[in-house]
Amino acid sequence: MKIIFSILLSIASLLLVFVCFRSIMVPIEFSKERDIREKAIQARLIDIRKAQIEYRNVYGVHAANFGELEKFLNEKKLPFIIKEGELTDEQLAKGMTEKEAVKKGLIKRDTLWVIAKDTLFGKDYKVDSLSIVPALPEGMNVHFTMDTATILSKSGYEVKVFECGVKYDDYLKDLNHQELVNLKDKIEKINEAVATTSPELEKFAGLRVGNVKFINNNAGNWE
Repeated sequence: MKIIFSILLSIASLLLVFVCFRSIMVPIEFSKERDIREKAIQARLIDIRKAQIEYRNVYGVHAANFGELEKFLNEKKLPFIIKEGELTDEQLAKGMTEKEAVKKGLIKRDTLWVIAKDTLFGKDYKVDSLSIVPALPEGMNVHFTMDTATILSKSGYEVKVFECGVKYDDYLKDLNHQELVNLKDKIEKINEAVATTSPELEKFAGLRVGNVKFINNNAGNWE
């Protein structure tokens, strides 16, 4: 009987050690995988922002969807200036401008018109992957959401804004459920606290650039 009791006690002790070990490792593993995915997602969102800013520079508004943005990158040509030579310190001291130097043939400035994708990202950039959330396991086909709006600034000017992002529920849904719940719960508590007094401080439960409710200069919510 004592032997059986000892065996059961040993098994219970091992189970307790395992449970304690898992309670420590699960949050660490969740955080590690989340960090890997979020770094890749942030880089992709920065690319989307870069493309949207250039789109707005050309058309005065942001692309309403990825179809419009991808067409712009694949078809629209942007000016690309080739520079040969720079103004010397002596020329600058004499007040010579770059325009004057070009006229005199001292330096060269030629403008080429290049496809937007090549200018912004390079020839090998995969535009058709722009809307896809990266760094996820095979089979998790997750896409970013996009929205645009026109809002009034505090001084009364109309400002064109956009936002693009992906929620925790979409890019972390295959990881530990309780850790995901805990992460979302933190965001909910913050939003409840600021909802009535400072709604501009509300947090997005995921990663996002831009904001269609408040002007934030297209910032990412991790920046």
